[in-house]
Amino acid sequence: MSLDPAAYPVRPITVSERPAYAAQLNLGFHENPSPEAHDLWERLLPVEQTVAAFDGDELVSTGGHFDFRMTVPGGASVAAAGVTAITVKATHRRRGILTSMMRHQLHGWHERGEAPVGILLASEPAIYGRFGYALGVHHVNLTIPRGDNGLSKVAGSDKFRMRLVDPAEGYERCQEVYAATLPTRPGLMPRVGDPEVVREATISDLDYFRHGAGPLRCVLAIDTDGQVAAFARYRVKEDYSNPARPQCQVRPRDVFARDVASYAAVWRFLCDLDLTSEIDANVPADDPLLFLLDDVRAAAPRIQDMLYVRIVDVDRALAARRYAVPVDAVFEVSDPFCPWNSGRWRLRGDADGAVCERTTDPADLLLGPRELGAAYLGGYSLAALGRAGRIEELTPGALAAASRAFLSDSAPFVAFGF
Repeated sequence: MSLDPAAYPVRPITVSERPAYAAQLNLGFHENPSPEAHDLWERLLPVEQTVAAFDGDELVSTGGHFDFRMTVPGGASVAAAGVTAITVKATHRRRGILTSMMRHQLHGWHERGEAPVGILLASEPAIYGRFGYALGVHHVNLTIPRGDNGLSKVAGSDKFRMRLVDPAEGYERCQEVYAATLPTRPGLMPRVGDPEVVREATISDLDYFRHGAGPLRCVLAIDTDGQVAAFARYRVKEDYSNPARPQCQVRPRDVFARDVASYAAVWRFLCDLDLTSEIDANVPADDPLLFLLDDVRAAAPRIQDMLYVRIVDVDRALAARRYAVPVDAVFEVSDPFCPWNSGRWRLRGDADGAVCERTTDPADLLLGPRELGAAYLGGYSLAALGRAGRIEELTPGALAAASRAFLSDSAPFVAFGF
């Protein structure tokens, strides 16, 4: 047994290694997806975007990434590498293999001039902090009791005609609504890949994706001009264990709208489906639904960690987003894992754009990639990180000023897993 990471070369897999990659992926996540689900996954993730480590001829780890375009504060977008499928075989843990894979990804994105930001959904969050990833997006989980009496009236929300359609039939119109929302909230991004494969993945109704619930449904909110203003894709988990009161649960998967009136109309539909008792939903931290519920406590809101963010290239990442108020600050960054980020960077920016360049000027703030990642999408403030002792203020007042600039009008949100 070798403890030298160099003994386990890391590289993308070949097509012929797909079966070994899939077997390790299933082993690592303790899953047994259907052949159809496997086929869909392979068509979504090209082999050149995979990564694996090998012990001789044995494949002992898996990983990969998707090439996303993610909305950032101000409505612009940035190339973001979505890390996925990370496993290490149980017999090969604590040999530096995961570190080698993380280095392969991060250094590769930097050297090729690809994504200046890495993102992931962490199955075990504590693992990724040592590689510079930090929680940047949290959602609010709600368990909403059935009934529309708890939803405040919204002007115009009763003008929409609700229509149930097959998810395949409604796909194009739903995607138009989703595309219209992309610039409005940091963290949103379109799925990537061949359009037909993306379509299949978006509306897939394989048992593997149901998690014990029923088939995928789609409801459209249609305005007086016949246009789709909002939609929801959802499933219902049946529960008739109590004959006197069915306990079926509504599980919304996608709820998007062009305006608050159509958004409220869709939620009123979901909240009053016959034979159901509750709705289990994840929404942004500032979602309108939180302010439309008369008794939000009855929905038992719970914070749920979602997206973890890693700044790959400080200059490109900070220049890609916009800033709520003008900012001119020098950050001194310490980043041993991605040493090209270490040093001093002057950020100048406002609502119209930004520039981030190396400088020899004195630093205003001392921080690391995790602090920048946590604040990057506006989900957490630099000031809060400073109060936690995570940022050192070298110039009085610089932390508060930079924190105001990094704020976002909308809380970030991630619309799908990857």
